[in-house]
Amino acid sequence: MVKKPTLIAFDLDFTLWPFAVDMSAYVAPPFSKNMNGQVVDTRSRKIKHFKEVPSILKRLHHEGYILAIASRTGDPEAARQLLKLFNWEKYFTYIEIYRGSKITHFKRFKSESGIDFSEMLLFDDEHRNKRDLDTIGVMMIMVIGGVTHKLVTEGLDKFSNSYEQK
Repeated sequence: MVKKPTLIAFDLDFTLWPFAVDMSAYVAPPFSKNMNGQVVDTRSRKIKHFKEVPSILKRLHHEGYILAIASRTGDPEAARQLLKLFNWEKYFTYIEIYRGSKITHFKRFKSESGIDFSEMLLFDDEHRNKRDLDTIGVMMIMVIGGVTHKLVTEGLDKFSNSYEQK
């Protein structure tokens, strides 16, 4: 029997999109949609997400996973705005966006959902978050260059294999 996580969480910056939402060198919130329906910042620059993200979120949601956002950005409002403009809010049951340790994000997930840390999986681009989450038993998969279908499949396999070894 293949063991699957109950909750899959994603970081935002450099994981679902290729920039830090709170750094003006990358983007200039607030965001909106232009006449062509493209998401743009106040400088009218197109704001793009990593290519495979919409189909990944749709797939995981369709497969019945509970999805969550765990982001430590300094501009939670801008991050939430992008989630809405990209039409991704519908996929996420839990959204925790604020500065601070990812441990706090996951403690809230656990408190609100009743799901144990050992049933959670995070995709994130920062090593420090892996070190933190290892202390509470949440598995993290390192993301380099954005989340992809291949990485998600590898992460799910790693999660399953970790149970087989216990």
